[in-house]
Amino acid sequence: MDVSTSDLCDQHAAMLIKGDVRVLPGDWVWFGSLRHCHGQIVTLNAQGCNGEIRALLAEAGNGRVLIIDAGHNPLALLGDNLAALAMRSGWAGILINGNVRDTQELARMELGIIATGCWPVRSNNEHGGIVQEALTIGDTPVFPGDWLYADEDGVLVSRSELHPPARHSR
Repeated sequence: MDVSTSDLCDQHAAMLIKGDVRVLPGDWVWFGSLRHCHGQIVTLNAQGCNGEIRALLAEAGNGRVLIIDAGHNPLALLGDNLAALAMRSGWAGILINGNVRDTQELARMELGIIATGCWPVRSNNEHGGIVQEALTIGDTPVFPGDWLYADEDGVLVSRSELHPPARHSR
């Protein structure tokens, strides 16, 4: 299902006003070949470590989206190997409030990969992140189990699954 964030905002304006649908602030950059993704959210406060990222992406993704907060750490939390693992496991996308690397390889992958930038140095493989913790990105809360809808117009987070507006034939 290709869902336009602009159409969702128009259809769910009352939910935007109530705060049940939120625009995720940030200068988001698309790195995968897909320029849209949506799915139920799994959260990770990475704390500079990618051990939990690898473990999560090895699980069946079932169309979910992993949102990772790097916590102002510049090290790249995702590269081509982890992105390939996410594709094999059936994840719909990955959004990182932080950096990725291997950008030329990521650009060829059919996965929604969104981050704030790139950095050539990888993160450590240790464990230390916190899975399914409520995150705050900018001033916007993101909770485990929320839904993410993203395209080149922006990133939305919703407390419930949203349905696109019906298309009318003319």
